[in-house]
Amino acid sequence: MFSYLKSEPGYYFIQYVNGAKKRKGAGLAFWYFAPTTTIVKVPINSIDLPFIFEEVTADYQQLTVQGQLTYRIINPEETANVLDFSVDSKGIYQSDDPQKISKRLVNQVQVFVQNELQKLNLVNSLQSTDSLTSKVSRALKESPLIDSLGLELINFSILAVKPNPETLRALESTVREDILKQADEARYDRRNAAVEQERTIKENEFNTEIALEKKRRQVEEEKLNAKESLQRKSATLEQEQMQMKVKLEEQNSALVALETENKQKESEAKAYEVKAMMQAYENVDPKTLQAMAMVNMDSTRIIASAFNELAENAGKIGQLNIAPELLNLLTKK
Repeated sequence: MFSYLKSEPGYYFIQYVNGAKKRKGAGLAFWYFAPTTTIVKVPINSIDLPFIFEEVTADYQQLTVQGQLTYRIINPEETANVLDFSVDSKGIYQSDDPQKISKRLVNQVQVFVQNELQKLNLVNSLQSTDSLTSKVSRALKESPLIDSLGLELINFSILAVKPNPETLRALESTVREDILKQADEARYDRRNAAVEQERTIKENEFNTEIALEKKRRQVEEEKLNAKESLQRKSATLEQEQMQMKVKLEEQNSALVALETENKQKESEAKAYEVKAMMQAYENVDPKTLQAMAMVNMDSTRIIASAFNELAENAGKIGQLNIAPELLNLLTKK
C-alpha cells in the first residue's frame, strides 16, 4: 500500500493527497500512501515535435509541408489543470492527455500555415519558405493556446514545402525548358557577341588601314612638298648664281673693255712716244745714236757691242785673240 517515488530532474511532480496538494517540484523523493495519493508527472524539458501535413494553395495545388516545432512547459501546474498528467505507481500515464499537447500544437500550426498558403499560388509558396516560417512562428507566439497550456515556443521551422510528384515533374519540365531556353539564348548571345566582336575587329583593322593609308599619303605629300621646296630653292639658288655670273661677266666684260681701251691708249701713247723719238732721231748719225746708247751701259754690254762691230768687220780682220779671263767674265755674267 505504500510506494516510494524518486522523481527525475526533467519532470515536475505534484502529489495530491485526498484532493489537496502536498508536494510539488522536480527531483523529489518521498514515500506515499497509494490509496489516497495521486501523482501528477509533467515533463519540463524541451520537446521536439516534428510535423508533416498536406495543404492547398490559392491556385488549388496540393503541397506537403514538413517542419519541426520545439517547445517546453514553463507552467506545469497550469498545464496539469488543463490536461490529465496523472501516473500510476509505475509512472505510466493513466490517460492520453499528454499526447494532446502535440496534436493541438500541430493543428494550430496547420491552421496558420493554411491561412498563409491560401494567399499564395504554387510558385510563390515554394519560394516563400522563410516568409512562411516567420509569419507562422509569430502567430504561434501570439496564440492563446500557448498561454492556456502553460507552454513556451522555443523554435519553429519549416523544413520543406513540396508539391505532389506530378506537379513537381511539371515544374521541373517548365524550369528545364526555361533553362534550355536560357542556354539557347546564352548561346545565341555568345554567337552574336562573337560576331559583333569580329565585326568590331574588322572595323578596327579597316580603320587602321585607312589611318595608315592617310599617314602614307601625308608622308608622300610631305616628301613631295619637301622635294618641291628643295627644287624651288635650288632653282632660286641657280638663278641667283646665274645672275651673279651674268653680273660677273658684265663686270669682266667692262674690265676687259677698260683694259683694252687702256692698252690701246697706252700703245697709242708709246707709239706716239716712239714716233716722236724717231722724228727726233731721224737726222742724227747712227754712230752718234749708238754712242748715246752706250752711255750708262755696263761693261758687258759695251764688250758685246764691240764684238758685234768686230763681227761686222770680220772680213777685214786676219786674226783675233781673246784672253780666257775675258771669256770667263762674260760667261759668268
